[in-house]
Amino acid sequence: MPELEAREIECFLVLSEELHFGRTAERLYLSQSRVSQLLRSLETRIGARLVERTSRRVRLTPLGASLRDELAPAYTALVDAVEAARAKARGVGGVLRIGFLGSLDEDLTGLVRAFQRDHPGCEMRTVEVPLADPFGQVRDGDVDAAIVLAPVREPGLASGPVFSEAPLSLAVPARHPLADRPSVPAEDLAGHPLIRIAGPAPRYWREAQSPGLTPGGRAVPSGPAVGTIQEALAMVAAGRGAMPLCVPTARRHVRGDVVFVPLTGLPDSALTLVWHRDRATAGVRAFAAAVAAAAEGAARGRAPAAPALPAAGREAPALTGPGGG
Repeated sequence: MPELEAREIECFLVLSEELHFGRTAERLYLSQSRVSQLLRSLETRIGARLVERTSRRVRLTPLGASLRDELAPAYTALVDAVEAARAKARGVGGVLRIGFLGSLDEDLTGLVRAFQRDHPGCEMRTVEVPLADPFGQVRDGDVDAAIVLAPVREPGLASGPVFSEAPLSLAVPARHPLADRPSVPAEDLAGHPLIRIAGPAPRYWREAQSPGLTPGGRAVPSGPAVGTIQEALAMVAAGRGAMPLCVPTARRHVRGDVVFVPLTGLPDSALTLVWHRDRATAGVRAFAAAVAAAAEGAARGRAPAAPALPAAGREAPALTGPGGG
């Protein structure tokens, strides 16, 4: 087996994300010529081209794409293992700012408490992030990491495994034609406007939370765009549209003028932890490892029954943020 250089692998993986030699060089604090040199060295070791570069664009070859898919998780695991060992050796300290959407449920609050117990030198601070801009504070450095709704496909940001998965419900006005249904198939959304999430949240993410098409490809009418879950529920109550929300969020936001009906035919909602690849501190990596361990433990445990939707007006315990299970 030829000797492998970690810098070559790191350079290739960053280039596979950016698909731009200049941006890759900036992220790695290298010159573009050094990036090209590292890529050529790796291609020589492999014995084939990994990247096709023209004056207009950079793209991976099929072999390069395959290598990226196989290398990325292994490289991340290697870096995480080294960082975890370093953190254990020196202890995780300082301030760790964790963002969240909506509210932290009991499980996540317990995870935060357990992390602080295991890392007494680390002060954790929780910060609410806007529904309309779930990634902005992570990208700007206002928080070190954030618990947000999946999916996450943001350049420069990394995310852990999904967790806290839960089925969806549809929030409708109490007098809405769907309010008395036992459930609503996703195809029926084509006949009813949905409340949308405002920007700057990326379009793919907004579409995942409030789809513009049914699974069968029928257009779903658009209602007003909102920036918070409370704005969304106010619009629902006013009859301006419906809003998909996960069942735990429905339990958290019980009110007499809104009914939550089980919504079928769409993927479950799920949460994930996201952080900036270039600013991953020992605290961030340690917390990400704790979240991943908790998610793995939950997956190995029993498969819980789907939580029941509340009756309108009934009090419910505090649970997770908008759309997150």
